Amino acid sequence: MSESPSARKTSARNWDALAAVIASLIGALALLVSGYTAYLQRTQVRAQVWPYLLLASYDTENSIKMHNKGVGPAIVKSVRIRVDGQPKRTWREVTEALGLGHVPLRTSTISDNVISGGEVVPMLVFGDADVYHRFRSTSRGRTAVDICYCSTLDECWAYAADDPTAQAIQNPVDSCPALPDAEAFGD
Repeated sequence: MSESPSARKTSARNWDALAAVIASLIGALALLVSGYTAYLQRTQVRAQVWPYLLLASYDTENSIKMHNKGVGPAIVKSVRIRVDGQPKRTWREVTEALGLGHVPLRTSTISDNVISGGEVVPMLVFGDADVYHRFRSTSRGRTAVDICYCSTLDECWAYAADDPTAQAIQNPVDSCPALPDAEAFGD
């Protein structure tokens, strides 16, 4: 007994419909896999460009240095240093506000700068060990440091420490604020 032509047509249509459904499911699965792969790649790139700034004091060198302990560059957008709540624009203003007067020191600019992954920048180097130790003891509790920096993917962090030698708190932020000239640290 042979199939009628209309039965053969219906059977062929059912296979065509099934093939279309399977092709659609495979396409949707491929789209999901592609999206997940893009997500994983973005996560890997974020890890490869992640900066992490840290201020550290070096007693043997009479200095305060900025480290980028992360693997990617830190784009420093803003720096504010306050003594007794008042913003200072230079390290000279900071040392004078702390009552140290005009002391011998060398500085490096971190404001509006890029600090490469693994780079160490000597922010403040004192020419005299006694002055350095007086700076450390008088700055505690009186000096605050706020630094906002971003990665090359425009992910930003706010670094805040109670003094230049204290442990900092780093929080992710949406963007770095533009500081007024009177508050922006220039050294």
